[in-house]
Amino acid sequence: MTRRVLVVEDEPSIAELIAINLTHAGYEVEKVMQTDLALAAMKERLPSLVILDWMLPGKSGVQFAKELRANDRTRGLPILMLTAKSEEADKIMGLDSGADDYVTKPFSPKELIARVRALLRRQAPIEDTGPLTLGPLKLDPSSHRVLANWPNSDPRPVSLGPTEYRLLQYFMANPERVHSRTNLLDKVWGNEVYIEERTVDVHIKRLRAALAPVDCDRFIETVRGSGYRITKTPTES
Repeated sequence: MTRRVLVVEDEPSIAELIAINLTHAGYEVEKVMQTDLALAAMKERLPSLVILDWMLPGKSGVQFAKELRANDRTRGLPILMLTAKSEEADKIMGLDSGADDYVTKPFSPKELIARVRALLRRQAPIEDTGPLTLGPLKLDPSSHRVLANWPNSDPRPVSLGPTEYRLLQYFMANPERVHSRTNLLDKVWGNEVYIEERTVDVHIKRLRAALAPVDCDRFIETVRGSGYRITKTPTES
């Protein structure tokens, strides 16, 4: 089945450049110039991935990414943010808004395709781990669901984006081990993608935020100077 990419970009020349390269790489492409048209395009069929420009008429890509992440139907949709903003603070803002990756203009079409491929690879499980349990957390790769099941309480679902799901799956399959940012990039993002180590911190923050409503954020620990781990015995908050 051909993967479909929705390009939300208001500069026709850039949108066309992206579309030509994606089409040559074997993807089906749809182009729109603003967010309301993007929503209309998603109504009947969700794309496999969205390439989203930061600066758009009417509503910014940052605001639109936040809305997509707040909607159950589009929460897990991979988002690649595309913008001329290149400062670190801008990159963090884009990632914090819900984007899974960030490409600055001008960009290399080959790099863009590599990032698209890497994002789409992340939708598949890291490995056939089978169901995983750690404390109250239960992760089932077959249904792609995560539940928090505390004693004397009904199970509560945990809503995760695709990258946060893969992070949690990798952590739960390898508990009590300290994972450096470099190791997490290799295992969760894949070693063929151009991602900065700071990106890991953003997604760890997002994972903790998703686990906080079910009181499971404290299971993810920061090991100063080394990285992160998931523990079966968190410090009481």
